[in-house]
Amino acid sequence: MAARCVVRMSAFVSLAVFAMGFRAPPAVRVHTFPFVDSSRSIVLQNGARVPRPLRTIVWYPTGAGRHPLVVFAHGFALSPRTYSRLLDAWADAGYVVAAPIFPLTNSAAPGGPNESDLINQPRDVSIVISRLLASSAAAHGVLAGKIDPARIAVTGQSDGGVTALAVAYDQRFRDGRIRAAIVMAGARLGGMGAFPLHGPPLLAMQGTADTVNAPATTETYFGLAARPKFLVWLVGAGHLPPYTTESPQLAVVERVTLAFLGHYLLGHPLETFLATARKPGITRLVLAP
Repeated sequence: MAARCVVRMSAFVSLAVFAMGFRAPPAVRVHTFPFVDSSRSIVLQNGARVPRPLRTIVWYPTGAGRHPLVVFAHGFALSPRTYSRLLDAWADAGYVVAAPIFPLTNSAAPGGPNESDLINQPRDVSIVISRLLASSAAAHGVLAGKIDPARIAVTGQSDGGVTALAVAYDQRFRDGRIRAAIVMAGARLGGMGAFPLHGPPLLAMQGTADTVNAPATTETYFGLAARPKFLVWLVGAGHLPPYTTESPQLAVVERVTLAFLGHYLLGHPLETFLATARKPGITRLVLAP
């Protein structure tokens, strides 16, 4: 698919944006990069083997200067579009937001989504980071000079959360460029060993009524992770809606993730994150800073 570029000014203005020093949401451009990893391949429904496509949607501020990069991994049989409100909120706050469409687990995958390809997705995220940094370092192009390579976070939900956890902490796939990780309704990838002693700060989010990803799954990996780490329980929330449409949980997820990113990528006070994460009746915070 050919790359496309549009200009968007979001109508949604998160209160957290103003709380963290932004006067107004900047204009945001959206561009699709038709990345391909020619070192790996996938098999199409007709049996043909082709280089691994990593089409990636990127939201980036139009303002001058370099911005932190947030890479988001979607869940199984879904696409980045499912999470558009959350991704918009991050982009409106001044982050470059990149969402790869995983070739065999997205909703439109050839022959239907195949969850066995999950093992390949942590590598996909690292390749997307490398391609985006190369685009930012180039003299020309839509991302020229836009990304700060020292401020990169990885995020994901469900199987995307598994992907994010692996690329941040699994010794088989760990990417040392990652400075913070947000894992929403995620789990450890099969075969993952011990967490590193000095991994990036972790924010885990989990609905207490999630019947797809059991709360105990998040509780287990969170207990194994090294500090600093934070677990935000979404009281009474299920698996997908808190991160896509559910009110007021989605607004809380937006504000909590922005405050976490603000602290670890922009140097904002930790107290701002802690205050944002404590919403009686909606959240329950476990912390080990």
